[in-house]
Amino acid sequence: MRLCLALLSCAVALPAIAQEQTFPARLAGHAVLPALTMTTPPADAPRDLWVSGKFTGKTRIDAPMSVEGDTGKAYGNHGTGIRLPFIGQPVQGMSGFAMNRAEDGSWFTLTDNGFGTKLNSPDAMLFFHRMSPDFATGAVTRNETVFLRDPDRKVPFRIANEATDSRYLTGADFDPESIQYHDGDIWIGDEFGPWLIRVGRDGRVLDVFATKLDGELLTGPDTAGTAVPAQPGKDFRVQRSGGYEGMALQPQTGLLWAMLEKPLLGADGQPEGDFLRVMTFDPVKSDWTGDSYRFKLAEGATAIGDFNFIDDTRALVIERDNGEGDAARACAEGADAATCYPLPARVKNIVLVDTASVDDQGFIRRIGHVNLLDITDPEGKALPGHKPEQGNFTFPFFTIEDVARVDDSHIMVANDNNLPYSGGREIGRAADNEFILLSVPELLAAK
Repeated sequence: MRLCLALLSCAVALPAIAQEQTFPARLAGHAVLPALTMTTPPADAPRDLWVSGKFTGKTRIDAPMSVEGDTGKAYGNHGTGIRLPFIGQPVQGMSGFAMNRAEDGSWFTLTDNGFGTKLNSPDAMLFFHRMSPDFATGAVTRNETVFLRDPDRKVPFRIANEATDSRYLTGADFDPESIQYHDGDIWIGDEFGPWLIRVGRDGRVLDVFATKLDGELLTGPDTAGTAVPAQPGKDFRVQRSGGYEGMALQPQTGLLWAMLEKPLLGADGQPEGDFLRVMTFDPVKSDWTGDSYRFKLAEGATAIGDFNFIDDTRALVIERDNGEGDAARACAEGADAATCYPLPARVKNIVLVDTASVDDQGFIRRIGHVNLLDITDPEGKALPGHKPEQGNFTFPFFTIEDVARVDDSHIMVANDNNLPYSGGREIGRAADNEFILLSVPELLAAK
């Protein structure tokens, strides 16, 4: 699908992946936040935000819980059993873990823009959380939910709730996909701009930064100011839904390493190569450093899901394809897609990279990876109703968007369940927000 920018770039990067080691992964814990988990909007939120998902169809839907979500044509049009619009705001969509935890040990997690696009998410509020998965009981506690708002008018464009006093942000404004906690502030990477957003612990927007690569602004089709019609590759270079899916905080330098989800577009409107751009931002100087790097995608991977350092130079990256569902239940030719997965999961990896090892083309060295579709479970940690029919435990979700180091032997991984549009665990049932604890000492020790 992707063409290389230059033959030299491909030749340099390919051998590293061809020889890359696959490390074992063992399931050490499993916890679930149920798919239909809702939160109540703040008391001063506009009444419009007390029912969400009203604009997810071709026409406005006002009757709560009246239209069932489904996975879409490419994924078999499987119903998910959950109906829109929602009374309240869905917690769904874990789209990032912060490396640093809160003072009480809970994890900062992020919910994405709502229902997938600017057009269908103007009544979906934006927020982050503190969560505590309990791998002994299998439950996930939501300790706090903080709603994003812009009372000081720091956002450089008109927001959906422009005329209100509270100015709560919605999925029509930003698509937050990555999060870090640094010096008391929350930093969020957005896909629409792509923008970097600095907010206080209370959700108040403090700064919004546009993206620069080689001194030039990077924009996408959903960036405020992009006029339609616009020519891909010339009027914008960032693909739709291709902004900051991953943004890592480097402990040694305090720099934010912001990674695009998809390849940039070249002047011909096509992806510039099978690699992703990474730019570094200095929170102290409030500016881009001017340095940039490249992350090489494995064969079959189309995007990344998260990016987090585990020490001063090594980091974890989730890479994935667009598949969903257990490959053991892939549709045979001519089969009724209602009973199988037409586009099953094939590539779902956690990759370890070394940012201190960069070749002359700017490619960050890949050290090795674990395969999320081949996880051993000798102790039977997988929760009932979430186990495969046969074989090893798998994490076969379309969007796996959260990874963080827990200790010297373990990492934690979670999915974005795209409520109510994904059902990768079971046909006919919306995917839950699953948190898995993986024992991967060999991966974490690799150099």
